[in-house]
Amino acid sequence: MTLEEMRKVRKERGYTYAMLSEKSGIPVPTIQKIFHGETRSPRYDTLRALEEALQGPEMSQRAVLRDRTGVYRAGPPGTDNEKYPRQGSYTVEDYYMLPDDQRVELIDGVFYDMGAPTRVHQLIAGEIYRQIANFIMDRNGPCTVYIAPLAVQLDCDDRTMVQPDVLIVCDKEKENRRNVFGAPDFVLEVISPSTKMKDSFLKLKKYLEAGVREYWIVDPYREKVIIYDFEGEDWPLICGFDDPITVRIYKGELKIDPKHMKRWAEEMDKEE
Repeated sequence: MTLEEMRKVRKERGYTYAMLSEKSGIPVPTIQKIFHGETRSPRYDTLRALEEALQGPEMSQRAVLRDRTGVYRAGPPGTDNEKYPRQGSYTVEDYYMLPDDQRVELIDGVFYDMGAPTRVHQLIAGEIYRQIANFIMDRNGPCTVYIAPLAVQLDCDDRTMVQPDVLIVCDKEKENRRNVFGAPDFVLEVISPSTKMKDSFLKLKKYLEAGVREYWIVDPYREKVIIYDFEGEDWPLICGFDDPITVRIYKGELKIDPKHMKRWAEEMDKEE
């Protein structure tokens, strides 16, 4: 959707900037600058979040599937050709039919398209992965930490396959050559405006029900980490980027130093 098309849809649906901000997670001043043409090169994830907010949830789920001729379909639910499964009925078999460069997540039979991550997203995910990996290797620990893309067959069924940004698996029986089969012990998602709703609600529910022990939502836009310690009683816990952040499954022995994360988040704000 072009910016001009966004302006037209906003007018047709009567969305105020405040409404768009609430739906997308983008600050009102940023939205105003984009729609008024003051921001010449808005970030991709910002435009995508605005597009999804304007489309509504029923249009934001993209069905993607390859047929035997190698043709790929992409479109909103209800528009697929009859020979294609409907959203809600896709399986892991369909997931593995996709090309390696087509990143999607399969959640309860629904395909969710995954756009290319931003530079800051990759920096933060990589930094947290590095600190966890160093901690585990220095102690010759029994767990393994992974960074996306790695498929996780979360519910051990054929209807859900997710790709967390960072995950820790302590049960070797859950690891196979292709993916992780079952719930990781620790899962982390670095959110963007376009993934905020999915990560904060849909995937939160899925991770809790699947048996994930600890779930982090890292928000570089607000410089905070929301921690769900599902084995504890008091969650969520919200931490800033100013002090070390404890990984609960290690009983306080592992703390993530967020100083680089804070610097990258501040640089990102200046680039807007």
